[in-house]
Amino acid sequence: MRGLNGAISVAKALKGNSTAVTTLLRPPRSALYITTCWTSSNPRNLVDRSDLSTALAIRSNAVGFRYYGSVTATSLAQQDLKATGSEQNRFNPKEVVLFQYEACPFCNKVKAFLDYYDIKYKVVEVNPMNKKEIKWSDYKKVPIVTVDGEQLVDSSDIIDKLVKRIHPDYDLNADEEKKWRGWVDNHLVHVLSPNIYRTVSEALESFDYITTKGNFSLYERLVAKYGGAAAMYFVSKKLKKKHNITDEREALYGAAEQWVDALKGRKFLGDLEPNLADLAVFGVLRPIRHLKSGRDMVEHTRIGKWFSEMEHAVKQAS
Repeated sequence: MRGLNGAISVAKALKGNSTAVTTLLRPPRSALYITTCWTSSNPRNLVDRSDLSTALAIRSNAVGFRYYGSVTATSLAQQDLKATGSEQNRFNPKEVVLFQYEACPFCNKVKAFLDYYDIKYKVVEVNPMNKKEIKWSDYKKVPIVTVDGEQLVDSSDIIDKLVKRIHPDYDLNADEEKKWRGWVDNHLVHVLSPNIYRTVSEALESFDYITTKGNFSLYERLVAKYGGAAAMYFVSKKLKKKHNITDEREALYGAAEQWVDALKGRKFLGDLEPNLADLAVFGVLRPIRHLKSGRDMVEHTRIGKWFSEMEHAVKQAS
């Protein structure tokens, strides 16, 4: 009974923050882990991440963090910031901490933004069963970001507030960008769960990632992998019905093609450099890229070229 309740807890947490996926394995641990790593000067995509040596990990018995930072600025906006020291110094926090589930699409939106803007940040992986890492907060969802102790919540609001600190004159109401950022939250994220948990084997593939990357004890990992996969398989069918999805893959392919059409032949929606909508779409899709659903999406739609360009623009934290 305890195991079943644990699996249901994981399923509920992932239902609210649904999507699982990347391929970097983490060493087993029974408590909140700490790893510290920096990006290589070599851009690496998700496939390359799987062969990173675990020797890079620095373990501790106390609570700690993973440090992330992009290597170089790739956008014109970033180049402008580095060229004009006065503007760059407007946002120079001492500590940025992201409380997350690795599998959460909204958390990955925030990470894509932080990676792109070369903001160093620490990650605290939240255990979805007890959420003990965010007991201090009245907000019981992820992502939560703290900037020098100030709490920011809700992925879109976090990004809005941070981009204004980097670029005070950034226009958050630009029609096209605002429209597609809303599309990510209101449509794209809802087609992911029915796809990554579409079959039993795909659900197990997703939970193999979740239980390796998430903050679970060994017992919780075993319960979550099999119980959670079974639970989310059935939850995904309910989500499919709720969002009027007839065919999971066709819905995913349709969303990918809709996004490519929105580019209108441009390299990015932001033209020569990604804007916040590009970062949102990329952040949500980056974790599923090398799951079966993501592989199918790239194989059967035109999104691959844009995705590859985004990987180079955003870089990938080690």
